[in-house]
Amino acid sequence: MSEPNIYIAACATWLPPLLPVAQAVADGQCDEKLAQRTGMVSVAVAGTEAAPEMAGRAARIALRRARYDGADIALILHANFFYQGHDVWAPASYVQRVAVGNDCPAVEIRQASNGGMAAVDLARAFLIAGPGREAALVTTGDKFSPPAFDRWRSDPGTVYADGGTALALSRRRGFGLLRSLVTVSDPELEGMHRGDDSFGPAPLSARSIVDLDACQRDFLASAGMRRVAARVCAGQEAVLAKALAQAEVKLADIDRVVLPHLGLHRLNGSYLRRLGLKPEITTWPWSRHIGHLGAGDPFAGLEHLMLTGALGAGDRCLVISVGAGFTWTAAVIDILERPTWADHAARSP
Repeated sequence: MSEPNIYIAACATWLPPLLPVAQAVADGQCDEKLAQRTGMVSVAVAGTEAAPEMAGRAARIALRRARYDGADIALILHANFFYQGHDVWAPASYVQRVAVGNDCPAVEIRQASNGGMAAVDLARAFLIAGPGREAALVTTGDKFSPPAFDRWRSDPGTVYADGGTALALSRRRGFGLLRSLVTVSDPELEGMHRGDDSFGPAPLSARSIVDLDACQRDFLASAGMRRVAARVCAGQEAVLAKALAQAEVKLADIDRVVLPHLGLHRLNGSYLRRLGLKPEITTWPWSRHIGHLGAGDPFAGLEHLMLTGALGAGDRCLVISVGAGFTWTAAVIDILERPTWADHAARSP
């Protein structure tokens, strides 16, 4: 018996104002050489908005676009990368209260940058398992701010952005059909974001500010650069091969690619050169203006391609995501139609 189709009913992004990188360099927030290496133009920087608040705003937009209300949503998953504003708290329940207002399960997903797509994988399985389940809502929200996180230096090579995103999945209807969705993990790489630091009794016990570069250096010193690089490549190649095979397509059949919002040096080494992708068919020309949205890059990238008309009926989109752990998720989406909300909320490229 074949599995039922799962559709993408809507996606949405809520972003704060953009800070030009040139201004950040002039203000001493960012080193000019590092900025040039990333190729970034600007980054989304929140004011007083908290991560779950931005997720809630994106969720309300997505539900309105999907024409769903609380009675239709059978599951809410909220993915995030960093601090959600309170120490012992359930941000998924906050999103549920402010955006959905129902009593379905609302669960937080913590899988770093791959949290959004990992949540989609779980939500898809949840909908398939229950024939009476109409739709699921996945949200992301992150805010990378001092004193705990330096968006420019905590992970050199990636500029971290603030914002919220949301995606509604449906068993019944949508503008996109999930042709394939695959997640692969390699726990031997979890130390990349832990390094030699001992387990602490509270957040920021090892150092006062997040330093992923230091963790990576410690891990590579013990695990070996060549061995680690081979495992990272193997994971990425495996998830891509499985997703394409499951969708019965080749990479050459893909019209657009949603990539993580990394700096250009990292993006070249991990995706553009490695996969032979032309930057113009990816989300890079736009993402260099936004920054890395933690768990939200895939949803934001897909929305951008729909709003600008880069994706239309008959097109095929590949979404690639990766996060600490490591986990990789890849999906092939067939675009069935241009939704009316894409015309009403058109965004310039």
